[in-house]
Amino acid sequence: MKVQINTNNSSKNTKKILAASYYTFFVNGVIALILGAILPYMRDAYHLNYRTAGLLISFHSIGNLISSYVAGVLPMYVGRRKSILLFSSFGVIAFLLMIATSNPITLIILFTLTGLNRGAVSNFNNRAVNEIATGKGKALNVLHSMFAIGAFISPFIALLFTRNNPDGWVYSVAVVSVLCLISFIVYAFIPIPGDNSKNTKQKSEKVETKTDWQFLKNKYFLAACGILFSYMCAEQAVNGLLVTYFIDSGIMSGSLAQTMASLLWLVILFGRLFYAYLSNHIVNSKLLLSGAFGYLIFFIVLLLGRTTISVVIGIIGVGFFMSGIYPTTIASIGKIVKENPMALSVILTTTGLGGIIMTAIIGAVADSIGIIGGMSLVIISVIATFAIIIYNRYIYRNTDET
Repeated sequence: MKVQINTNNSSKNTKKILAASYYTFFVNGVIALILGAILPYMRDAYHLNYRTAGLLISFHSIGNLISSYVAGVLPMYVGRRKSILLFSSFGVIAFLLMIATSNPITLIILFTLTGLNRGAVSNFNNRAVNEIATGKGKALNVLHSMFAIGAFISPFIALLFTRNNPDGWVYSVAVVSVLCLISFIVYAFIPIPGDNSKNTKQKSEKVETKTDWQFLKNKYFLAACGILFSYMCAEQAVNGLLVTYFIDSGIMSGSLAQTMASLLWLVILFGRLFYAYLSNHIVNSKLLLSGAFGYLIFFIVLLLGRTTISVVIGIIGVGFFMSGIYPTTIASIGKIVKENPMALSVILTTTGLGGIIMTAIIGAVADSIGIIGGMSLVIISVIATFAIIIYNRYIYRNTDET
């Protein structure tokens, strides 16, 4: 799928940046789902309760939150390359050490490191692609489709090693560590426009930016923050706890639960490619509104489902309609993000808060009344997403851009 390019860099360098962004975002998708896929096995092997399991996912989100902000600031002092290399090294280290310790405190630190890795990559890649194709929903939907491919494959990586041996989860973690190492190498060699870690010759290539914080008063930006905050509450809960929910509630076996997680992201992949096509014909705010309505309906179906057929219907509907929400929301404020260096960091930080809060709450509630009761709370964030997207369409209704 071709992406419209708008950049002063050479075509060759642009292709390298896009290829690197696509691969490393693919790995980000693997990281996002592998933690949830291995969590039931890790919980059994290390004798962890639901509260601790929820905290692990929450601290992954905390790491994601921290780096979403810091990864926007640090490049101003050490350059883009050194910054992304630092954060991408955390994934390699964390996944390797995860195999060697069962100490809850150490595991919390390691899960935090995986979040630091993931948040920095998200910041770097969204910024890089947005600079190449500002405000283009198509470009960002393609980028996030690579995330969906990684997320789709991830549960199969876990299933490959755990099908006949529950302790095989350690091998899937080792595979992810290798993928993170390749990402580190990719970032070490790709051309990075605007990087000042070596010299200042590329300063002329930097995007002219504003240094004020007026974007924090922008109603379109605030609406986008609200959408992604509530959206990530649900997505992180699904990524981290859906497999555990299916298994521990008795709805399905472990292998089938892993397959359902992959099915979700397979549908998200096709959904994002479809939304990438639609974004050339339908304004962003209308796309978001249609997606939010279907997302709400099918999430209710998923939560109420107690048979394989109903769960599959729910997952297909949820995956398709939620697929375009994140990239389309980012694209809708593409100009704001490009003009303000800290805008992307702020919105990714806000987004990360959603994942932290919801998974921690679900873990605590699940310990008290069970995993079904805990996961039922997710519907609150889905309703909130729908409501804010309605408001978003209201404020955009008289504009031609979105």
